[in-house]
Amino acid sequence: MDETSWISSSQQGDLDAFNRLVMAYQDLAFNLALRMLNDESSAEDATQTAFISAYRHIKKFRGGSFKAWVLRMVTNSCYDELRRKQRHPSQSLEPTDPDGDQDLESQAWMVDEHTRDPQDSLEQKELEHALVHCLEKLPEDFRAVVVMADLEGLDYKEVSSAARIPLGTIKSRLARARLKLRDCLQGFGELLPEKFRLQSEETV
Repeated sequence: MDETSWISSSQQGDLDAFNRLVMAYQDLAFNLALRMLNDESSAEDATQTAFISAYRHIKKFRGGSFKAWVLRMVTNSCYDELRRKQRHPSQSLEPTDPDGDQDLESQAWMVDEHTRDPQDSLEQKELEHALVHCLEKLPEDFRAVVVMADLEGLDYKEVSSAARIPLGTIKSRLARARLKLRDCLQGFGELLPEKFRLQSEETV
């Protein structure tokens, strides 16, 4: 992957070179949007909007992490979509089944399927449900940094670049976001499988 050459060619108007960049980062971009918006259709729209914006502004890219630059576009697109949903709340970002529960099958992106043992299937779905719920409870700016750092695996500098926020602020937001997630997950109590429960402070 000669990313530098693709970027240079894209800046000269080479659409094929830009499409190679899209292919390289589309999964990462979509996963970020999906985790931010918790809606597949909205995530697809946000990802498409982000790449269109990236193509229109690629001549302004001046080096550094192209991945972080693209994810900044995705994050901004997600913020726009969340604000639109808040202004027109007729459609929920939280899909439900006829019983009013989240469609857990559509939330499989929340947890890596590290085991194929069918016995773990129910436990994994319960954890997915808890994580989806708690992630959505985070403020937007907290959600963005925790998704990029803890779910997408970006380092702090990349998150800082993507969010255009100082490194110290990123670390502070991550610390607070993790505390909020911990407190939220504790609220699920016995609903979580035992191996996923957080020990209380009294437990040694």
